[in-house]
Amino acid sequence: MPSNIEIAQAAKKRRILELVKEKSVIPEDALEPFGHYKAKLSLDYIDTLKDNPLGKLVLVTAISPTPAGEGKTTTTVGLGDGLNQIGKKALICLREPSLGPVFGMKGGAAGGGYAQVVPMEDINLHFTGDFNAISLANNLLAALIDNHIYHGNALNIDTRRVTWKRVIDMNDRALRKITIGQGGPGNGFVREDGFDIVVASEVMAIFCLSTSLTDLKQRLGKIVIGYTRDLKPVLASDLNAQGAMTALLKDAFAPNIVQTIENNLAFIHGGPFANIAHGCNSVIATTTALKLADYVVTEAGFGADLGAEKFIDIKCRKSGLRPSAVVLVATIRALKYHGGIEVKDLGSENLQALKAGLVNLEKHIDNIRNHFGLPCLVAINHRSEDTPKEIELLKATAARHGAEVILAKHFAQGGKGAEELAHAVVKMCEQPSNFKFVYEDNAPLINKIKAIATKIYGASDVSADKKIFDRLAELEAQGYGHLPVCIAKTQYSFSTDPSLRGAPSGHVLGVREIRLAAGAEFIVAVCGDILTMPGLPKVPAADHIDLLESGKIAGLF
Repeated sequence: MPSNIEIAQAAKKRRILELVKEKSVIPEDALEPFGHYKAKLSLDYIDTLKDNPLGKLVLVTAISPTPAGEGKTTTTVGLGDGLNQIGKKALICLREPSLGPVFGMKGGAAGGGYAQVVPMEDINLHFTGDFNAISLANNLLAALIDNHIYHGNALNIDTRRVTWKRVIDMNDRALRKITIGQGGPGNGFVREDGFDIVVASEVMAIFCLSTSLTDLKQRLGKIVIGYTRDLKPVLASDLNAQGAMTALLKDAFAPNIVQTIENNLAFIHGGPFANIAHGCNSVIATTTALKLADYVVTEAGFGADLGAEKFIDIKCRKSGLRPSAVVLVATIRALKYHGGIEVKDLGSENLQALKAGLVNLEKHIDNIRNHFGLPCLVAINHRSEDTPKEIELLKATAARHGAEVILAKHFAQGGKGAEELAHAVVKMCEQPSNFKFVYEDNAPLINKIKAIATKIYGASDVSADKKIFDRLAELEAQGYGHLPVCIAKTQYSFSTDPSLRGAPSGHVLGVREIRLAAGAEFIVAVCGDILTMPGLPKVPAADHIDLLESGKIAGLF
């Protein structure tokens, strides 16, 4: 079978203006093309859709990720193609890939095999420049902070308590902790600073949760950038930064439209990570898609304990969106890895390892059905080495939890290989749900963290230093106690130890830092050893990416 990039490069793409005209009611003048195969949708046109009824929202999530791969984005694309294949009017909503993992460990995020969005190279690299705009807006605020301090510091900002960091969309561990302002008085005041990756920026979160440019501007103004010597919060609006930041984000805020290999439309917009941020594409893209289609398939980052939980407790809580059904993606390879088998040995049938690893799947099903109150089915992202006995064991296990299992072959067959999955999803969308949040708005912040830890992660308790509890009490006193919480932790385990596979229970969730995202309207609890600026692995994906003499890019996957 050809590689992902070879399949994408061989795809028969349609010019985006022609395709949108054929596939939807969107007028041509509502689109701003970026070349032949990408376009942005006018915000003025989106405003005209405000009274349109909403279609059915399908959330695609996954088991805890492994080096063996699960294929969540691939399944999202395949299901969207499958729904169109069976005659349904369906759109796909994805996040934009970050250059950090593209050149780091994970590689691209445009799907795989014959279930991809194209132009794959553009999407995985600079795309339409949205991440650059978010980075510039974030770093403009950082520059304004230091400029204000340099020119007299009328706001009395305590330079030891500046919390706003700079960002870059690349894994670069050397930038985690830095010293700025060196070189004498002309370069400002010396202080400690640091960089996060763009997808961890509060500007990214605000961008993805805002419903309009007005909402975006108001949220940017609410950002807390630091504190005065008497611990009074200093806002971005105190620096009058929100107007210029919004100006930088104006064009980026319009959702991007591309196509799948099968020429079905897809929205790709925004891209916070789910292990360090809230892990969902933009509210404006999802809502717009729901007003244009009968079914919208979207994904939430990493496993259901991270991405789906944040989709429910943050995105749905803030936007009013409600999914009709959840598709939980798994591969038999990945489940055997959770059962203790190393990657090199996953190609052989091993029912004992599969049985041991199925506890991870069972925990995710339990969370979706009983803690989110949503109907759920399991999509096996099929691989050629999967054996009938392994498939049967997986189906029997899921059936005990009331979850149907569908063998999906979209990777090799595209939408045709996802027809059975599409029919099952349509049927599931008609089932009643008991949608619910994991915690209530009025619960104390520490109780919200404990609810996620104990209900979703299977932890016995939460541990934290006195300074963490004091910080939570301080935030509640300042009027932020009603906000949801966003857990930043490893994606590889229900615990904070990435080596604990399967479904560990009885562990303790250690909280080491609390961050306020006042504009995004959530509280970040940083747990375990998770970092908001990742580093590159020993052999980064960049080693394999190249530009050939033919002008084609090689090595993206």
